[in-house]
Amino acid sequence: MSNGDIFVGEIIGTAILILFGAGVCAAVTLRYSKARAAGWVVIAFGWGFGVLAGAYTAAPLSGGHLNPAVTIGIAVDTGKWDKVWVYLLGQIVGAMLGAVLAYLVYFAQFQANVRTEGTTEGTEDEPLPTLGIFSTIPEIRSPVANLITEIIATVALVLPVLAFGLTKGLGESGTLVLIVSLLVVGIGLSLGGPTGYAINPARDLGPRIVHTFLPIPNKGGSDWGYAWIPVVGPLAGGALAGLIYNAAF
Repeated sequence: MSNGDIFVGEIIGTAILILFGAGVCAAVTLRYSKARAAGWVVIAFGWGFGVLAGAYTAAPLSGGHLNPAVTIGIAVDTGKWDKVWVYLLGQIVGAMLGAVLAYLVYFAQFQANVRTEGTTEGTEDEPLPTLGIFSTIPEIRSPVANLITEIIATVALVLPVLAFGLTKGLGESGTLVLIVSLLVVGIGLSLGGPTGYAINPARDLGPRIVHTFLPIPNKGGSDWGYAWIPVVGPLAGGALAGLIYNAAF
C-alpha cells in the first residue's frame, strides 16, 4: 500500500466512522431529533455500524485501521513503524472531517440548542451542552480510574483484532470487519459506562478540536483538561495489546 492510498483510505474511513458515531450521539442528544433519548444501546450500535461502514470502505486502500491504537498495536507486534505516521495523520484528519459532516447533518438541531425539560414558566431555557456528541466525558472524573478504564477497554479491542488475524479464512471471507464491528458494540455495552469508551485517540481528539471551533450556540467548553486521557489511555492500551499478542501467540 502506498502512502497516498493509506492517507486517503484512512481519511475516508475514519470520516465515515465519526459521521456515524457523532451522528448517533447527536440523534440521541439534540432537541428536535426523532431519535432523541433513544438510549445507550442505540449509541453503541451506531458506533459499531460506523466501524462497519468505515472499515469496509477503507480496507481496499489502507486496510481500514481507523484508530491509532490499532495502528500502534500492529506496529508493536510486527516491528514495522515506517508508515505509522501516515495512518495517524489520515485518522486525525478523517475524524475532524467526520465531525464537521455530523454537525452539518444536524445543523438545524444544533441551532436550536437549548434545554426545555424541567423549566418552569418565566424561566429561561438552559443551554444543552454538546461536547458529548463529539468527544467522551467521564461519568465520574477520576484521572487514574478513567485512564485505567481506557487502557483495559482498548486492550479488549486491539488484542482480539490482532488475534482475529489468526482465524483461517476470516479475512478472506469478508467477515472480519463485521466481527470487529460487533466487538466495538460489545465494548460499548460492557465497558463504556465509566468514560464513554473512546478506545481511539483520533475518535476523541479530532472531534474535540472541531467542537472547539464550530459556531454552535450555547455549546459549552471542550474540556481540554480531560482530553489527554482518551489519547494516552488508548495508545497505551494498543501498545500493551501488541506486546501481549507478540508474547502469547
